[in-house]
Amino acid sequence: MVEGAADGGRPGTDPGSTAVFDAVAAVADPELRRPLGELGMIRRAALDGGVATIDLALTIAGCPAAERIERDVRAAAAGVAGVASVEVRVSTMSPEERKALIERVRGERVNRFGPGTLARVIAVGSGKGGVGKSTVAANLAVALSRRGLRVGVMDLDVHGFSIPGLLGIAGERPTRVDALVMPPEAYGMPAISIGMFLEGDEPVSWRGPMLHRTIEQFLSDVWFGDLDVLVVDLPPGTGDAALSFGQLVPNAELLLVTTPQPAAAEVAVRAGLLARRLGQRLLGVVENMAGLTQPDGTVVELFGSGGGEATAERLSTDEERVPVIARIPLSVALRAGGDAGAPIAATEPRDPAALAFAALADAVIAAAPSRAGRPLL
Repeated sequence: MVEGAADGGRPGTDPGSTAVFDAVAAVADPELRRPLGELGMIRRAALDGGVATIDLALTIAGCPAAERIERDVRAAAAGVAGVASVEVRVSTMSPEERKALIERVRGERVNRFGPGTLARVIAVGSGKGGVGKSTVAANLAVALSRRGLRVGVMDLDVHGFSIPGLLGIAGERPTRVDALVMPPEAYGMPAISIGMFLEGDEPVSWRGPMLHRTIEQFLSDVWFGDLDVLVVDLPPGTGDAALSFGQLVPNAELLLVTTPQPAAAEVAVRAGLLARRLGQRLLGVVENMAGLTQPDGTVVELFGSGGGEATAERLSTDEERVPVIARIPLSVALRAGGDAGAPIAATEPRDPAALAFAALADAVIAAAPSRAGRPLL
């Protein structure tokens, strides 16, 4: 028999039971994205007369991933030499075990994406609503994920959240293990939004302190696993939520979304200036709705032209030139995909707008700051 140690370790015992324990301990929890042995979820593993017996402790009663975890544990044990049958006995962790698990997962850091994080935080902001900021955030996240990066999505547009609908996970709920929140996945990416905690069309009518606390909780309590990039959909403008995020994550890099209308530039510039004042890096301007290509190849500029360039020029200084990093054309498929919860970066990769998102992802990757001199841990 092998019993799991509190730190996920394994004491020595007979070879057959050791092999079973090693196999099931390596199974990853699909929500916490860590091996079960490391999480202390394998209490016991034994092999006797060809029967493998595993005591599995789930984090909470009614765990939504319970069937998948048990299925994966059975499959892992069945693959061990000498195992003829598998018995999995399922129980629930005690409060003390859950507390230890949360401490192992979260570590000592409260704000996991503040200064010192190894993950890049790409914030997508705008001067006002209606410019397609959330659509850009959702499709950029998918495009980065398709490049092989581990990507998470955080929707901080508390009053106008739309990420769940854009990613096709409207109505899904996170799993809570005490103070730890495990978000649902869309297109292989964990994603969190205040909309996942509300019922129906319940409005969010919060003042600044409540917004600040919510952002703090998203940054500390939501478990995304180990990420390469966190894409954050900011609220439009320069209000309380944008200010709180900038103070908590001054290391974020900002993509500023505007439209081709020159009149939109003045409003967009304000959001960029706030980010710079808070110490955030301006990656560039994304000009959305940049024209509709006709069958004959001509482009109809329904929203005018020059807004992106005007915004970038007004934000540029002698020390820092801000580029127009991408132009996203108008696209019927882009609109339809947003309505259906099917981002075209995943479903229509040859659409002109999808190609523009792919180019934007490449530009974001290429603009990564150097890690020279930074500790790995």
